[in-house]
Amino acid sequence: MTVNVEPAEYQRLLGYPRNAVLSERARELADQAREWYSRHGNPWVYERHAEPGVLLPFTSARLDAMLQQAEACGVVLVAVSAGPELEAQAQELWQEEKPDEYFFLEVFGSAVVEHLITSAGARLCAWADERAMAVLPHSSPGYEDWDIAEQHRLLDLIAPPPPARLEALDSGALRPKKSQLAVFGLTRHTDRVRRLTELVPCQNCSFVPCQFRRAPYQQNLPTCATNPKALKRWAAERLTLEVHPDGVIDARFRYDGTTCTNMGRPLAFDYRVELGPRDDGYPIREQRCEPASGDTGHTAMCQYIANPAQLMAAIERDKPLLGRPLNDVLSWKRPASPAGCYCEQESRNHKWGLVLETIHYALAHYHQARNGNS
Repeated sequence: MTVNVEPAEYQRLLGYPRNAVLSERARELADQAREWYSRHGNPWVYERHAEPGVLLPFTSARLDAMLQQAEACGVVLVAVSAGPELEAQAQELWQEEKPDEYFFLEVFGSAVVEHLITSAGARLCAWADERAMAVLPHSSPGYEDWDIAEQHRLLDLIAPPPPARLEALDSGALRPKKSQLAVFGLTRHTDRVRRLTELVPCQNCSFVPCQFRRAPYQQNLPTCATNPKALKRWAAERLTLEVHPDGVIDARFRYDGTTCTNMGRPLAFDYRVELGPRDDGYPIREQRCEPASGDTGHTAMCQYIANPAQLMAAIERDKPLLGRPLNDVLSWKRPASPAGCYCEQESRNHKWGLVLETIHYALAHYHQARNGNS
């Protein structure tokens, strides 16, 4: 199977702003990752058609409501994977103390998974169009209200045959980790799909040459990726803000999690963010993340055990969105990575996203309260 990841999508996942020009070194690393995968990667896609009733045991109210609203006549259960080879190579690069090469290959794996899901949706759109049907937006465990722990049950339903190899861990994570399960709904009410914009998958689909598009691709919409209820709770319980007379803001956030191995040891990290004044757009001037005082749980992380200096240097080096306005966190597309540890770049970016979104939420509501709009 040939995978043609669009450069713009790869750069987006790397964290670069749209239309940014990669440095010579970054371009070299990106090309190396792409070249390695073209030679050694083994991506695969498996699809299974089923009746909507097979999803009744699952807990996603959003998916259930969407299928009912569209009067879905069927579902397509999809499993995709970038293959185990990429994960093995990434670990080898980490062990060789090549964090840059590791990061670019890891992110390319995420781009491959996105491409496979997007391509699967495009093929389904073509198949459905020939049968006077339409495809609904896909959903996956870990999205919004769908518990990631239900990966096990969905994988059992899909049951991809050999040589495809896929395993759901107790945490809900998949192995190989650059994999995804998804559910696409099918409906014969194509007019209803055109009318109900929330049911139009095209707005979230980046497959540029698609001939079956019902709405334009809406990229980088400024909406929070995190549930507002969670942001409200974290803003109250985990975040402290100090506003200085010159408008500069010091934000401190405490993250409590657990390691993914070693029996889930508790760990705690402190985040500090310095923002410029509101009139300047709250530019992110400083970012820092470090283990909380007295924390020992971080020493049980697998990558810390393997190479503590390298992992802690990577954590210290991570400063996503530094120099950019705080509002950019709303359009920062990063792979979801619910792992509690800090071993992988994606999980660290995921946590930074939570921190910055919580700060954004707190400041937005602070100004609403001051203006009497709460």
